[in-house]
Amino acid sequence: MLGILDGTVLPADQIRIPATDEGLLRGDGVFEVVRLYEGRPFALEDHLARMERSARNMRLPLDVDALRADVAALLDAAKPGNAVARLVVTRGGRRLAFVEPLPDLPDTLALATVTYAPTRILDGVKSLSYGGNMLASRLARERGADEALLVTPHGRVLEAPTSSFFCSLDGRELVTPPLEDHILDSITRRRLLATGGVAERPIAADELAAAHEAFLASTVREVLPVHAIDGRELPSVGGPLTSRADERVRTQIAHELSAVTR
Repeated sequence: MLGILDGTVLPADQIRIPATDEGLLRGDGVFEVVRLYEGRPFALEDHLARMERSARNMRLPLDVDALRADVAALLDAAKPGNAVARLVVTRGGRRLAFVEPLPDLPDTLALATVTYAPTRILDGVKSLSYGGNMLASRLARERGADEALLVTPHGRVLEAPTSSFFCSLDGRELVTPPLEDHILDSITRRRLLATGGVAERPIAADELAAAHEAFLASTVREVLPVHAIDGRELPSVGGPLTSRADERVRTQIAHELSAVTR
């Protein structure tokens, strides 16, 4: 596995940053994960733009042109196939990127709701401070689920720790929580909303008992069906709404990748 540190390509296990870097000590930094399809990055400019916004909100200096050059150099050296590229900028001023293998994912997921209170000051920021998200996933797995579904203390559905949540409560329309509920402005979520067939609205945790079908969506997962929430099996797993959403996402990815290579 290769990586790049401040413009120098190295084996990933040889990359070193000072232990005093506050990116390590305090989770003070920003990151993005970019999907690679046969070595071609999908939506790279969207990821870089979001990373720049995150850094600006955190008052963190970030050189987008240098990051873009890092990605190009890394991909040229690594020549990856289907994989992901992880981009990191730390408070200590380090730029890091790695090529990582795609994780093994199940065909469908069981979710468990976990109470979570978003930190308002980090709205719109994809920071390195992901300890709470990772703990939520572990808590869900302790309860026999595959992943957490974050729910506010007053019972409003948010998202999963590293992906957006979509469901149908009536079997006819997909809904997803709005950005105003302090969820991440996911790039995959944005693509799905742009293709139509999804409404943004607050979702109460109590409503999940009536969900017909549901899925998570993210850069790595694309569209991944959910088969259970808090132990309740959903009536339709990978149903018609989920299948159409999956098809729209795959079509959009193919279209955008084709446009880049022309």
